[in-house]
Amino acid sequence: MRAPDPHRPPSAGQLWLRVALLWLAGNGLRITILAVPPIIPLLAADLHMSATEVGILGGLPAVLFAAAAIPGSLLIARFGALSTLVIGLLATALGSVLRGAVPDVLLLFATTILTAFGVAVMQPALPPLVRAWLPHRIGFGTAVYTNGLLVGEIIPVILTGLLVLPLIGNSWRLDSMIWAAPVVVIAVLIALLAPRPGALANAGTPRLWWPNWRDSLIWRLGLMLGSVNALYFATNAFVPYYFHATGQDGVIGPALTALNAGQLPASLVLLVAVGNLERRTWPYVSAGLVCMACIVGIAFGNAAIVIASSAILGFAAAAILVLMLALPPLLSKPDDVHRTAAAMFTISYTCAVVTPILSGLAWDITGLPAMAFLPIGLIGLLLIGFAPTIHVPDEME
Repeated sequence: MRAPDPHRPPSAGQLWLRVALLWLAGNGLRITILAVPPIIPLLAADLHMSATEVGILGGLPAVLFAAAAIPGSLLIARFGALSTLVIGLLATALGSVLRGAVPDVLLLFATTILTAFGVAVMQPALPPLVRAWLPHRIGFGTAVYTNGLLVGEIIPVILTGLLVLPLIGNSWRLDSMIWAAPVVVIAVLIALLAPRPGALANAGTPRLWWPNWRDSLIWRLGLMLGSVNALYFATNAFVPYYFHATGQDGVIGPALTALNAGQLPASLVLLVAVGNLERRTWPYVSAGLVCMACIVGIAFGNAAIVIASSAILGFAAAAILVLMLALPPLLSKPDDVHRTAAAMFTISYTCAVVTPILSGLAWDITGLPAMAFLPIGLIGLLLIGFAPTIHVPDEME
């Protein structure tokens, strides 16, 4: 029997299998992370957590996403992107299971670090897998796993309170263990069904892992993605705090729902349209301007404007997220995709950690709640300013 030709396009069945596995992997990036917010009141009461400890718990994932992306690049260089993806899935599932057994806050933090580490090493593994599995449809493959990521954010948030907790007697410990199960299933399916590196062109284990920090491209990509992450995470953080402080508590729920629900339609639209947008500059610039306008609407608008602005901000941020995640495999050589992606994630999540701090300082220094949105809005200038400097070739090398 002849060995498979790595340059031959996959059959329809192979194509859809790869698409399905990418979508499932995207789910695995977020399920165990977003399973935590619905159970925070229960675990905080059980472990007698302070507000500061709750804040640390909420901030740990973003810190790990920044700090562990480079170790993820190292794992890819040693074991390959596919093996690193499976390792990351199993690590995040193990962290979620162990979280359900912790006796105190310190061990809760430790298991959260393990869970977030698993996600952090998975993130730079997916761009090279998209390039290897769907080399001529990189934008589409990126939109697929990003859609899975967004679905993975929504499912645990919705089902935890409506279905899971009522069935298990409101046990946050069992809930944490239950949400690990689908991640284990995803890991097993990918390990068993994913195409092996030997059957693909440009899918071998890369030799290098440390990013070339002197390359301005990774800084531009990192800051562009960082602007999107900062806009999204900081707005999520300050919408409830701001509207509670200004006596508009009724806006909080609808605004947060609109902000997060607005992401899913964008990922669906990009599944169809990404091929026409991924090599153009205007989507990034337009989305940056839209995001900045939405921040103004959230800070100064009435309830209707706040909710509409939140929905549009979620849509624009998710659309740019898809396009940004497609850039490492489009701009890098096959052996460098993981290094570029790891550096991009490190820089971008650092922005997501720093920006809310700057927003809090702006509020505290001026005494004006609306000033918290000034750093959030201004960071959109990074996306607008750097987008014209990114040139994607018409054809992959």
